[in-house]
Amino acid sequence: MTSSPLGDYLRGRRDRLTPEALGLPVYGRRRVVGLRREEVAMLTGVSVDYYVRLEQGREVSPSPQVLDSLGEVLRLDDDGRQHLYRLAGLSPRPTPPAPVEEVDPALLELMLSWTASPALVFGRAFDVLTANPLGEALFGGFPFSRNLTRTVFLDPGARTLYPDWHLVAENAVAGLRLADGLMPGDPRIRAVVDELRVKSPDFVELWERNDARGKRLDSKRFRHPEVGPLELRVHVFEVRGAPGQELVVYHAPAGSPSAEGLALLGTLAATRRIG
Repeated sequence: MTSSPLGDYLRGRRDRLTPEALGLPVYGRRRVVGLRREEVAMLTGVSVDYYVRLEQGREVSPSPQVLDSLGEVLRLDDDGRQHLYRLAGLSPRPTPPAPVEEVDPALLELMLSWTASPALVFGRAFDVLTANPLGEALFGGFPFSRNLTRTVFLDPGARTLYPDWHLVAENAVAGLRLADGLMPGDPRIRAVVDELRVKSPDFVELWERNDARGKRLDSKRFRHPEVGPLELRVHVFEVRGAPGQELVVYHAPAGSPSAEGLALLGTLAATRRIG
């Protein structure tokens, strides 16, 4: 059976939905966990044969109307719909990223002025391109890898650092899947994906869900080895003029225990630099 990235995505999303979630009656024993192809076709308003061709990669040019209907039936959010359109070739190609990812010196200067907030710049495959001193301290200087997706799945210490490891892992994979759709064939993204598919069964399980979305965690919990529990708000900004780069800033409300923890962490980091 042939397939395509579009077909894989449709099949992955179909497998994640139940007929009950869509108000469909259920009769007798079902051989599939999620929706049947016939059910998706009926709700989308296309023939079963046409939908099967979509999943098998034999139909590669669905209309925007069909994609809109599929997005509604499969309960896709905005990121998921955009990903669906890109896979169908109906979105403009993004500007290709530079082969070597570099951070604008002016952005780095701005990050260095944020002494109370950890800040990082991620590349298109979630490599940490730069971090301010508090960002370095928050992640312990990235002892395992400066690629945070590799760290989440391959560093045994990640499950200690992140009390909500599974949420962090889901978010990381969905973000990588979205980047892969935005920049298909990017060698750095493919290298990270290929390595993790070999080394991490947890990654494989999440990757095969075909979730595609940007960073959605409004806050993130850390269990830092030096200052203890931290709960930080997460702010994500696209870096203009650098396709694929994101500025991520962590923040704790003034006077909160997490703000006190960040202040202590900053003091410890400064002491180490002076020493």
